[in-house]
Amino acid sequence: MPGKRIAVIGAGVSGLGAIKVCLEEGLEPTCFEETNDIGGLWRYETKGGRASVYRSATSNTLKEMTTYSDYPFPDHFPNYLHNSRIMEYLRMYAQHFDLMKHIRFLSKVHSVRKRSDFSSTGQWDVMVETTGKQESYVFDGIMVCSGLYTDAVLPLQNFPGIQGFKGQYMHSCDYRSPEKFEGKKIVVVGIGNSGADLAIELSHVASQVYLSTRQGAWIWNRVWDNGMPMDTALFTQNKLNARFNHDVYGLLPKHRFLRHQVTFGDDLPNHIISGRVLIKSNIREFTETSAIFEDGTEEDLDVVIFATGYTFSLPFLENNATILDSQHSMFKYVFPPQLEKPTLAFIGILKPVGAIIPTSELQKSHLSFLGLNKLPSVNGMMADIRQKRKKFEKELLNNPWDTCRVQYVDYMDEIATEIGVKPNLPSLFLWDPKLAMEIFFGPCTPYQYRLQGPGKWAGARRAILTQRARIIKPLRTRTFAHDQLPYSVPFWLKSACAALLFVLTLVIMKG
Repeated sequence: MPGKRIAVIGAGVSGLGAIKVCLEEGLEPTCFEETNDIGGLWRYETKGGRASVYRSATSNTLKEMTTYSDYPFPDHFPNYLHNSRIMEYLRMYAQHFDLMKHIRFLSKVHSVRKRSDFSSTGQWDVMVETTGKQESYVFDGIMVCSGLYTDAVLPLQNFPGIQGFKGQYMHSCDYRSPEKFEGKKIVVVGIGNSGADLAIELSHVASQVYLSTRQGAWIWNRVWDNGMPMDTALFTQNKLNARFNHDVYGLLPKHRFLRHQVTFGDDLPNHIISGRVLIKSNIREFTETSAIFEDGTEEDLDVVIFATGYTFSLPFLENNATILDSQHSMFKYVFPPQLEKPTLAFIGILKPVGAIIPTSELQKSHLSFLGLNKLPSVNGMMADIRQKRKKFEKELLNNPWDTCRVQYVDYMDEIATEIGVKPNLPSLFLWDPKLAMEIFFGPCTPYQYRLQGPGKWAGARRAILTQRARIIKPLRTRTFAHDQLPYSVPFWLKSACAALLFVLTLVIMKG
């Protein structure tokens, strides 16, 4: 549908990718960004108020898994990236694909509403405030790329006595660095990634840090077997317990492995075993100077930090209730099923157990108003939504946004299959066995979805075949004689699997 005008809301990692996909499809994107720069959540700012990473924040996903699928990170970049490196990469990406000219900064979207003839045109009226002036636009499609982390959740009503607490309390979104907390007694409430990170960081300066968790968590580690990045290895619940017993450490969750949020805490066991961080149960109530926990213990406190997450809101979307129901039902986590025309898409409004950049990028390639795919009927979409919800309902922990949690590989393969970009390994083995072997043995990097079909990229094969070298290079800052890649797969294992793949290919072809 060349020439169609698309509004992209937000210039974070999802918004930048959305602009690029639009340009590839001959569409005319205009991106509205409320702040004065790109990067969204990843752009560190010294002051609180806007959702932003804290100063020390580092990515939880390997660079080869986090990358846009046709623009690998520089090979010298670390495998897990400080927020400043991610911002450097985003600026490189925007410059390389000439995206900045399509972004209107300091432009806040005030309203998005259907036009009176929406049922026939699918068009939208958009009202935007730029430098104090309101401007109206008409767009053929809307990509909402503002993300899940828009409004901080500060559940004070769940903590009796907090209003009378004489110390300081705050949400983790307002935390930037640890210096002003020196010598304090601190409780961090919540054991998501932010909660674990802040507890670890603050324990270096605080007199004592308590980490309060209602349900526990499985703690993941960036460095896995043989010193390789976690994303490249197979890992299990038993593996996590082998590193340290979650029950003994007071962290054993009720949910099974991979059934809830992923928490990275490389140093958390070290800080627990040395007493710098003490794991506590949920807080029952506060006094003026302390917290009383559900196990009956009481601890004096100076500071309370609520790492209690965010809620998702769309204040600009008029008649929101008629577009999204209370359970935020979206087909493939992208399309509101009840719209007469599928010209509204939510990008990155999900919680993958993995990286958001390639996940949201593949979502954008799935957009029906780009002409790449046709959506099922409303009944068909709702049936798919109900099927997924039923599958996960026993595993969710009474959190409505857990319905947006997806397994990275499963979701990527599902979308890739629908749009025809998932590589066919048996076929690939016949005409390019070297590439097939790397895909089979290596991590599920996003480059493989650029080998064929819409968006095919000539550099995808090389990116896959060189991904191990990009993982190893930043580790080899000290070189010595007879270097070998410890990450390589033994020749005999490769040969055996190659033979097995070949046999399977013949069986499939004959069948």
